[in-house]
Amino acid sequence: MSLDIVDIRDFYASSLGQMAARMIRHQIRSIWPDAKGQSVLGLGYATPYLNFFRSGGGAARVMAAMPASQGVLHWPADGPCLTTLADEADLPFPDLSIDRVLLIHALETTEQVQPMMREIWRVLSGSGRLLVVAPNRRGIWARLDRTPFGYGQPYSSGQLSRLLRETMFTPVSAHAALFAPPSRSRMVLASARAWEGLGQRGIAPFAGVVMIEATKQIYAGHPVAQRRRRAYLALPQGPRV
Repeated sequence: MSLDIVDIRDFYASSLGQMAARMIRHQIRSIWPDAKGQSVLGLGYATPYLNFFRSGGGAARVMAAMPASQGVLHWPADGPCLTTLADEADLPFPDLSIDRVLLIHALETTEQVQPMMREIWRVLSGSGRLLVVAPNRRGIWARLDRTPFGYGQPYSSGQLSRLLRETMFTPVSAHAALFAPPSRSRMVLASARAWEGLGQRGIAPFAGVVMIEATKQIYAGHPVAQRRRRAYLALPQGPRV
């Protein structure tokens, strides 16, 4: 079940969504402290997490691909559009053209898991990295449908690792984020960083999301027949940033 793009946007505009973005973004930055000279693609609804790569991360190019079933919005607000509406099973990028792929708000809702993962494998460079962020099936966030993390198929860290291995990726590190409960209480929102600290030390209960970084299994690739690529509806791409 896909979420409408407007619903996800509105969540991230709320105080709860802003807190969630800060906690997840902090963990992403600890995993990928920089992307100097690299191309970064956010697949799903990744725009709340991409600005770092456009500024402090030093990426050569940053793009966002939003699934057609979800919809698309202009991003960034302060410049030319860097988003495109795409079929997640037929991404509009050349082979081996992307150095980093951030997958968030996509895996748990797509009906094309295997095709989407094959496309990510295709566009990712040989030394590229994939970071998957998915709702934690053991966490509270996955059980409540008032946030985007409460929709679709949640994953445990083990399930996500198996999926990556089955789709020709090698998991290299596992992480977690979003330990604060999904409450709009001012007390909870104000103490989110403390919850995160407890969670990273294994004291807080369960994280809202699981995160796994992976590389390509180059040896696992097999030649495939050239196929005619479908057309996509895409917004204009901006210049390199």
